[in-house]
Amino acid sequence: MPSSNPTPPSPAPGVDDVAGLRRRTAELTALFASARELTAVRDTDAVLARLVERAQELLAADVAYLSEFDDVDATLRVRATRGAVTTALRELVVPPGRGLVSAIAESRMPRAVRRYDLVAAERHSIGVDAAVTGEGIVSMLGVPLLSDPRVLGVLFVAERRERVFTPDDTALLAALADHASVVLQTAAALADARRQADLARAAVAELTAHVAARDRANRVHRELVDAVLAGGGLAPVAGALAHALQAPIVIVDAAGSIRAADGGADADLASGALGPVGDAEDAHERTVSLLTAGGRVLGAIVVGTPARPLDDVDRRTIERAAQVAALLALSEEAVAEADHRQRSDLLVDLVTASPQRRADVASALRRAGVEEEALTAVTAFAVVGIERAATARAVAHHLGSSALVGELDGLVVAAHATALDAAAFAALREHLDTEVLAVTGTVDDGGPSRAAGQVRSALALARALGLRNALVPADEMLPYAATIGADRRALLSFLDASLGAVRRHDDARGSDLLATLRAFVRHGASPTRTARALTFHTNTILQRLEKLDALLGEGWRDDERFFRLSVAVRLDELRERMERGAGG
Repeated sequence: MPSSNPTPPSPAPGVDDVAGLRRRTAELTALFASARELTAVRDTDAVLARLVERAQELLAADVAYLSEFDDVDATLRVRATRGAVTTALRELVVPPGRGLVSAIAESRMPRAVRRYDLVAAERHSIGVDAAVTGEGIVSMLGVPLLSDPRVLGVLFVAERRERVFTPDDTALLAALADHASVVLQTAAALADARRQADLARAAVAELTAHVAARDRANRVHRELVDAVLAGGGLAPVAGALAHALQAPIVIVDAAGSIRAADGGADADLASGALGPVGDAEDAHERTVSLLTAGGRVLGAIVVGTPARPLDDVDRRTIERAAQVAALLALSEEAVAEADHRQRSDLLVDLVTASPQRRADVASALRRAGVEEEALTAVTAFAVVGIERAATARAVAHHLGSSALVGELDGLVVAAHATALDAAAFAALREHLDTEVLAVTGTVDDGGPSRAAGQVRSALALARALGLRNALVPADEMLPYAATIGADRRALLSFLDASLGAVRRHDDARGSDLLATLRAFVRHGASPTRTARALTFHTNTILQRLEKLDALLGEGWRDDERFFRLSVAVRLDELRERMERGAGG
């Protein structure tokens, strides 16, 4: 039986309600679509552009755009737009504290204005106002993009007419702004992850390179140590370094002479290596590392152009090689110094030993590998005292291992194979930084001891004659050394007493009586032979002899006086010839 009080039927939905439901459905659909896009963020700009597009569509706005906050300078830069027709808005950068966008960022709250000109005066700026006016914007609604505690940006919709934005409008735009925040945060996280991955890869690569370089340096160090222990000198050091650096290597001594080379190096690489370039790359595209010890420069390692760029480990390897090479150079120097002292002692024993010790000296020479029979010449060198040790070493180096060189009675004395000639003396002088007077002679039946005594006597006479920086054969001096002696004052007095009057006459009158006297002495006091030698008439020579009688006094042609005068003439000629030879 039907009820007596039936339920009244529900009223049919109105047109506004249906429109609202449809609008709400479209909004939810758009939000769900936007949410799905967030799960696969690949192109940040594309997703943000799609969000701005939805904001314009869902809020039926003329313009929509998104401004991103810049943490560096606190500006807000427009990143995505929809409906904008001017470049000024699409490229707008709002300074801190200006525009509606700054007010939203500072308050972290949505803001809407019915008319933009109602925004507080202090918020206006010429650039922002020009962009808004150029776009024709009147009403605006903006909501912040938040990521506690930061503001990422602001999402805007705008109208070119007055419009009052409802709370629903604000809620919808805020939902889209939340999606945009997720996009920016995800993009930032991905960018940071990529940066961290890049940093990790770079760190791994750097560590790998460092380990490889360290292993290479350790390997080279072992090779250098092995080279020192094996006693192979500097050649293995050059070889190990050339292999490690893939570069030509030259090692020079303190004089710039090449001691070792490898890796295809040539002499040009070593040229000027000890010049004012230091431990640096110079104009020759090479790296020079000095071998130093106690402030002394013992040489240098020169590295040519490598097959690959040198890194810090390579440069430390070069420095380590230079230290090893310096130790080797010091070791070689110590060995050479000990050998020099031993050979110097042998030289002194050889030229001073008594007959009773001759057998012991001969035995010591054999142990040192020196053949006494090959020592057929003796040379004595006079130099200033502070240069004597350096001269002894230079002479020993020049004469070679078959010679004996030492210091004796203030002279440098050498016993060697062949008497020095002018060419050998000139070559030796190139290695000396001081003047040197040398007297050389051959060994006769009296042995090296007698020859050493003779050259020392001859050297004393040469020094008394005032000779300097010259090579004098001992045979030239010996006839006079035994009779005249080596007292310089007495010798000069003898020469002046004998020839001074003639020399002063020639200087005053421009004559050449001294030449006539020399020819007269050389030709046995014969006026005829003297005239023939000088291509003069005999009467001319007789006239000159009369002038000499007046200068030298009567009786100068007597046997005793003539002998003394002959000695003076020959000594004077010898001095002049030696001085002329030294000057040439």
